[in-house]
Amino acid sequence: MLKLFKLLSNKRLFILLFTLVLFIVVMGFSLGTRKALSWPENFLRDTTGFVQSVFYKPAGYVAGLFEDIGNLHDLAKENESLKITVAQYTRDKATYNFIQAENEQLKKQLEFTKAQKEKYDYEYHIAQVVSLTTEPSNSSLVIDLGSKDGVKTNMSVISVEGLVGVISEVSNFTSTVKLMTMMDSNDPNSQPAIAATAIGKENSTFGMIQSYNQETKRLQMDKIPPGDPIAVGDTIVSSGIGGLYPRGLIIGTVDSVAVGEFGLTSTAIIKPKAEFEDWKQLIVVYTEERTE
Repeated sequence: MLKLFKLLSNKRLFILLFTLVLFIVVMGFSLGTRKALSWPENFLRDTTGFVQSVFYKPAGYVAGLFEDIGNLHDLAKENESLKITVAQYTRDKATYNFIQAENEQLKKQLEFTKAQKEKYDYEYHIAQVVSLTTEPSNSSLVIDLGSKDGVKTNMSVISVEGLVGVISEVSNFTSTVKLMTMMDSNDPNSQPAIAATAIGKENSTFGMIQSYNQETKRLQMDKIPPGDPIAVGDTIVSSGIGGLYPRGLIIGTVDSVAVGEFGLTSTAIIKPKAEFEDWKQLIVVYTEERTE
């Protein structure tokens, strides 16, 4: 008995034996079949979960904040890139629309000049309109073709619809076109009269167009001989007589026909085909004798 007390008095040995016994008990308890966790395990697990949640949530918020900042930076770059793309698209769209419209106009003019070339041996040069003056005393425009391009005074200028006027002045790089709206038989400075005929009646219809009525916006064709078959609706074109205006240039259509002042000739009122609008492009008619 005395030996047992001595043994127990040894603290180190006592702690070792107690730990060993506790370990065996815990091992036996853990290895046994259980339906629920013990309270120490529950306590340990709950404590661990709480500590993890305390540190995990703030860490998640911080990580999410940095991630959102990174996303905002990416969105800003993407937004900037999209703005540039939209600007480029808008510019390209405008350019495309302009080129498409210009292409359609050139195709239309090409078909027109092709048809004219098949009928008459003329050379056509497309000119850009530089400026337009619509003053009653000086209705003219300026084109970007000049003497360096072979342009000479009195060359005819037409639109796709019909005759517009003649070249009145020429410089190296530009030319002035006097419009038919300036034709006046009483004005010595007016452009020359146009010898005209009607399509389909070239051998029987003749007259001279030498004036334009500013109020009615109509041309007047005089000196039509008696018995001339000219009629309302006829298409009037230049006859080529006199050599100034090439033949076959469309001028307009007949609105009315009346007997002249002395009953010896008739007068026809012509509605111009060209509407004398704000043109962007016109065509200069080159004839062989003018380009020599």
